[in-house]
Amino acid sequence: MNQCGENALIIGYGSPIRGDDAIGPMAADRLDGDTLPAGVRVISRHILTADLVPDIVDSARVIFIDAAADGEPGEIRCQKLRPDGSKMSTMAHFLDPRELLAWTSALYGAQPEAYLVTVAGSDFEFSHFDLSEAVNRVFPDLLKEIKKLIASPSDNVGPT
Repeated sequence: MNQCGENALIIGYGSPIRGDDAIGPMAADRLDGDTLPAGVRVISRHILTADLVPDIVDSARVIFIDAAADGEPGEIRCQKLRPDGSKMSTMAHFLDPRELLAWTSALYGAQPEAYLVTVAGSDFEFSHFDLSEAVNRVFPDLLKEIKKLIASPSDNVGPT
C-alpha cells in the first residue's frame, strides 16, 4: 500500500471576495499552517491555471478544494476525478480540475490520483468576505476530510 501523504498536493481555489466561494483558499491557507506529513504541498489560488500542471505532475495524489453552488448549504462532497479532455476550455480565464489532469496526462503521461472536495455554499455575493453560517460550521469537518484523504493509502481511498 502506498501512503500518498508523502507526495500529495492540495489546491484550494475560489474567490476570496465572494462569500462562500472563499472556502477553497481559506481551507488551503489553514492547512498550510497546520502540521502536515512531509511531502504534502499546499497551494491557494483564486482560479486554476495551466501553470499548475508541473506541480500536479510531481504529485502522487492531488486534492482540489472548492465551493459548490448546488446542494444543501454546508454539505461536504468528495469525488474522485479522472482526466477529461472534453472539459477543455479556451484557457482564457480558468480551468476545470479535470482539464488540468488531462493536460498533465497528455503532456507528461502522469496520472496522479485526484479528488475534488467541495462544500455547498449559499452566499456568493461580490464584496462579501465572510462564509455563511452553514459553511463556517462545517469548516473543521472539511479540514478533517482533507487530512483523511492525505493519510489514506491509495488503494483504500474513495469518494465519500
